[in-house]
Amino acid sequence: MPRKVIAVEAALSPFKEYLREQGYDVVDLDRAHGTVDAVVVRGTDNNLLGGQDIVTRAPVIEASGLTPEQVGREIERRTGL
Repeated sequence: MPRKVIAVEAALSPFKEYLREQGYDVVDLDRAHGTVDAVVVRGTDNNLLGGQDIVTRAPVIEASGLTPEQVGREIERRTGL
């Protein structure tokens, strides 16, 4: 069975590390090409003019205020992975 791919915003290194340890393939959000199973971002309101819009069918999880473990549980809950 192929490993699930999670796109993670570049600034979230502890989250990337944790998700890799949990067996996910982790890619940088700005380099994510093709289909991913979930997207992890810092938050939606911290980039007023940065121009980064996320268009995906995958669940987008805001990591703001969460631990890496909580983000991992949220990925499992929202994707059934």
